[in-house]
Amino acid sequence: MKNNKFEKLNKYLHTLGKQGICLAFSGGIDSALLLVLCKDLNITAVTFSSPLQTEDEINFTAEFCKKYNVNQKIITLNPLEDEKIVLNPKERCYYCKSLFFQKIKEFAQEKHLANIIDGTNFDDLKAYRPGLKALKELGILSPFALFKITKEEIRTYAKNLELEIYNKPSTPCLATRFPYNTRLDIVAIERVKNGEKYLKSLGFTENRVRNHANTARIEIPQGNFTKFIHNAKEIATEFKRLGFSYVTLDMEGLRSGSMDL
Repeated sequence: MKNNKFEKLNKYLHTLGKQGICLAFSGGIDSALLLVLCKDLNITAVTFSSPLQTEDEINFTAEFCKKYNVNQKIITLNPLEDEKIVLNPKERCYYCKSLFFQKIKEFAQEKHLANIIDGTNFDDLKAYRPGLKALKELGILSPFALFKITKEEIRTYAKNLELEIYNKPSTPCLATRFPYNTRLDIVAIERVKNGEKYLKSLGFTENRVRNHANTARIEIPQGNFTKFIHNAKEIATEFKRLGFSYVTLDMEGLRSGSMDL
């Protein structure tokens, strides 16, 4: 592994720490590694609790901050009060990031933390990420992207540090489960959230429930297809109980950004 990238990163983070760091902490491996690297610096982690995150993720962030003795501020925010976000346009992520990071900026200024950082990595710059525009506009720093550190390098470094979550699956916000220009509403979001929680209870730890009107398009790794088929009747029954009329298994398997096609 190219440790020189992380040596430069650590020096950079220590420089930022002299003026204070506010970390946007979602609980994913990217921001979690940043938290660990900054735990001995002047840092406060900010996590948002909203309808677009699961309760399990919020609880995880609190436990993780406590484990590493890092101050955390949990801010409750409802992006569904913003009509631009509710309409779910293709640039929805830009409006969400603008809303969330403006709140972080206000908090950082109040606490005299000069630098706001997030876990955007170098791979993210190559994908469709309209939220990156909002980060740039608000002056948010993305150390991993700055030093061209990829997701794979982050996981490898975290594994070498013996972080138990080095291979934690990504947990993008629940709005990504809906086609663009489909109006977001709390009932549908809760239905998707409960569907994914149910699949995890069956052992499908990596899954996405894509919501197409009254149809659930389920994405899981292709290696889990046989197990899924064995549980098909039970899964269909539960999803219909949740309010879906049709339940489908996506034959292409789990993949990031399938709604961006």
